Amino acid sequence: MSPNPASVPTGSYGAAVTRVVREAGITVFEVNRPNRFDRRLHGKSDPFDAYSAAEAVLGGRVSAAPKGGDGLVESLRVLRTSRSSALQARTATINQIKGMLITAPEDLRTRYKGLSTPKLIAALAASRPTPTPVTAAEATAYSLRLLARRWQALTGQIEDLAGHLQRLLDDHAPDLMRVFGCGRDTIAQLLITAGDNPDRLRSEAAFAALAGVCPIPASSGKTKRHRLNRAGDRQANSALYHIVMVRLRYNQETRDYVARRTAEGKTKMEIIRCLKRYLVRQLYPLIVETLHPRKEVAAA
Repeated sequence: MSPNPASVPTGSYGAAVTRVVREAGITVFEVNRPNRFDRRLHGKSDPFDAYSAAEAVLGGRVSAAPKGGDGLVESLRVLRTSRSSALQARTATINQIKGMLITAPEDLRTRYKGLSTPKLIAALAASRPTPTPVTAAEATAYSLRLLARRWQALTGQIEDLAGHLQRLLDDHAPDLMRVFGCGRDTIAQLLITAGDNPDRLRSEAAFAALAGVCPIPASSGKTKRHRLNRAGDRQANSALYHIVMVRLRYNQETRDYVARRTAEGKTKMEIIRCLKRYLVRQLYPLIVETLHPRKEVAAA
């Protein structure tokens, strides 16, 4: 009988071990944190966590497979992570520039007053402050040029990473990219949420629960309603929300649906929840179809 070890965690420190064990043909399971009641009784330690994980696997209480870390999704994840950090750094940089200009000497503030962000960056980057600043005005001008050039460098990185993401999605997920309202960032996030091995998601309903768009009953007495689900992957939920917002503005079929549901007494938030759930129904088979070829190549 082949062993079935559990590697915890499989997505960070245990990622390398997970890949090696899988390549050896051994089944790997994703084990959640130990039972809280058991932890309260026995305390917290690495041996106890390892024992609890093994017991959960052998007892059949665990069936989830860990995400694959060597396919299309992993490529999208690392590129998107790098781009997100560059976007945050660029935002911080322009905020520093504008904050520095507020307290800058009068001649500097007057020189760059009223310029749009692109023109401000271009002017600061092309400025020629003294290379050996001494006074506060000289130091401010020198720092502003450095920050402007940093902004330009980050913009170049953002555009480069966006191009790579677009190329990967055009090559491997053309059907998803053709769905109305879907774009590079939203599709990349939904694929990252699904993972390289779509067999982890047993059904469309499972993916809806993972994305936090499955309906939660909130009925009482004669009132029958469902509320928003605030669990699940919030980044995937945000991606679905952005797609729905695009459709609400530009898709007539979606606008007709909103009008009909509003006439039935639904609130705007309830209608958006329904639209996100319908969107998952449309996207789930396309996501599975996109990821299965990668899985088959890896298995071969």
